[in-house]
Amino acid sequence: MDTAPHTVGDVMTRTVVAVGRETLFKDVVTLLERWQVTAAPVLEGDGRVVGVVSEADLLPKEEFRDSVPDRVVQLRRLDDLAKAGALTAGELMSAPAVTVHTGTTLSEAARIMARRQVKRLFVIDGEGRLEGVVSRADLLTVFLRADADLAEEVRRTLADDGIRVEVADGIVTLTGTLGDSATVSAAGRRARAVEGVVDVCCRLLPPSAS
Repeated sequence: MDTAPHTVGDVMTRTVVAVGRETLFKDVVTLLERWQVTAAPVLEGDGRVVGVVSEADLLPKEEFRDSVPDRVVQLRRLDDLAKAGALTAGELMSAPAVTVHTGTTLSEAARIMARRQVKRLFVIDGEGRLEGVVSRADLLTVFLRADADLAEEVRRTLADDGIRVEVADGIVTLTGTLGDSATVSAAGRRARAVEGVVDVCCRLLPPSAS
């Protein structure tokens, strides 16, 4: 029986295109184009992630190629102007990179992406060495689970024969009678916490309401 992936380690991509600090500007562009990715981690030493270079880091060179920004723009965009003159990944990169570990839950990874406004997270081990990358699309794979699979896990999670579980298009419907209102509310929360559940329609009733 398939089970829901609960951590970044379950869904991440382990093959990652990376660059070193001394990788030249044009070589970075070539690698991103060849591998059809929008960013690459910058590594040093034994594979420790020290930063990330993305398309956004590369664009200032084109933006400011044929113009001299006024004083206001210069003061407001000092970092971008520095990147416009950069020649290597070490000069271009944003640091530190936003990283997570394999044990990070998918929900926490999603919150980090939203909070830091990034499209991917590089996965590192305890020593900071690169292990993989997880993207927004990777986090969404939990919603590809079959309805029958979800229903089975919800039943196991609730472990209550008095609750009938039905799932359609990822939406869980709970029906039946439980001991009290607090138990009804808790059942809904536990069902919603199952990876891949889109929504929960809780039609459980306490005995007095049945």
